[in-house]
Amino acid sequence: MPFISRRLRAALLAAASATLVAATLPSPVPLGIGDPLFPELGNPGYDVRAYDIAFVYHGDNNKPLDAVTRIDARTTEPLDRINLDFTRGTVRSVDVNGLRAEYAVTNEDLVIQPPSRLPAGVPVRITVHHTSDPTGPADSGGWVRTADGLAMANQADAAHRVFPSNDHPSDKAYFTFRVTAPRDLTVVANGFPTREVRHGTDTTWTYRTAHPMATELAQVSIGRSAVLRRTGPHGLPVRDVVPAADRERLEPRLSRTPAQLEWMEEQVGRYPFETYGLLVADTRTGFELETQTLSLFERALFLESGYPDWYLDSIMVHELAHQWFGDSVAPRRWSDVWQNEGHATWYEARYAEEHGGPTLQSRMRTAYTLSDGWRAAGGPPARPDAPAPGDKISLFRPVVYDGSALVLYALRQEIGERAFGRLERSWVRRHRDGDAGTADFVRLASRAAGRDLTTFLDAWLYGTKTPPMPGHPDWRSAAPAGQQ
Repeated sequence: MPFISRRLRAALLAAASATLVAATLPSPVPLGIGDPLFPELGNPGYDVRAYDIAFVYHGDNNKPLDAVTRIDARTTEPLDRINLDFTRGTVRSVDVNGLRAEYAVTNEDLVIQPPSRLPAGVPVRITVHHTSDPTGPADSGGWVRTADGLAMANQADAAHRVFPSNDHPSDKAYFTFRVTAPRDLTVVANGFPTREVRHGTDTTWTYRTAHPMATELAQVSIGRSAVLRRTGPHGLPVRDVVPAADRERLEPRLSRTPAQLEWMEEQVGRYPFETYGLLVADTRTGFELETQTLSLFERALFLESGYPDWYLDSIMVHELAHQWFGDSVAPRRWSDVWQNEGHATWYEARYAEEHGGPTLQSRMRTAYTLSDGWRAAGGPPARPDAPAPGDKISLFRPVVYDGSALVLYALRQEIGERAFGRLERSWVRRHRDGDAGTADFVRLASRAAGRDLTTFLDAWLYGTKTPPMPGHPDWRSAAPAGQQ
């Protein structure tokens, strides 16, 4: 037989072993926590406490990254198998508590059989050696290829296209990222930098979050970037990550962030995280995204769109507001997404009104006119229709944005500005670093108002028709197209 080197023989043996391990696990099935919009997303039986994710980027955003994902969790029930959400990568090996484990992949689940049954209430460490492929369809989320590297856009169900995880916002955890890249590139991720080590032609960057985070909010930027630093309220470190060639053109726009932070703190209280900033990426996504502590923006929005200042500033405030609404307070189910987008749109609209844009009332009157049509096309705010097959981003319809901000406007009209202000501050304080659902919001609103608002809010949140607007009996919602 031809000569085979020791290294090649070892690689062949490892590949054969992995194939055998994957093949011997009988009848793996995908699980889920029963989210109405993403029924196979998330997994029961354990609570993730921390992720430690290592990526090796080889300088080519058309090639898979090598990766190791370590998950520290605690079981919540006895487990014979552990399901993780994962796809768009090759699993090379899996360990559970330091021992090699059998595994198989089915649909978008990685199903792991520990060496022995795990009782409830015990810690478990899962280590997955895998690749992470950035070359999937651009509109499906996960890695986003930029002109000079990579970034992430994981909302709503795409984090598991990057790393194995319990990919649901109700299971938050602390994150550590260790990213190795060619030394001429800059790596930035959620949280604070803790270490930067050069070795040969590469550099390994380490970042850690100081607060728990939903998987959909993870962010890693790799590219030829400049990091612009400034100080926000109370000495908050603010860092922006921009294409190095654009730093001077972008500086005047990004220098507005500290004042926007101050404005948001006046509305709802202190900023909830350890740092903030914008990641301006040279890519085309069609959206901006509130990744925790480092919001993702398209370069073209600031440099090519031609929008007026008040509009661009209000979009910056929209993503900033999400740090309170959606990030610090995550949705318990994806049908609670109205809480995220309705609040972000509300503060976007209020900021625009104060800085040269249209009045809040005029925007809400327009939204009221269109509301019945939005509800017919996409469901009511708190019971949205499922996204179209193969188009997960279609969950984010007008009813989720202005249609949900309209609910907040109606609530403020009903209970008054002072009670509404108390509610907003109580909401982000009570549920900070956690998750909350629509029923929680209704209860807290009732407490702030001093009376039961269940009937009032149920009509606004779940009704197929838009209720009458308090204080504006003359407002009318147009019938949906085809029903006039």
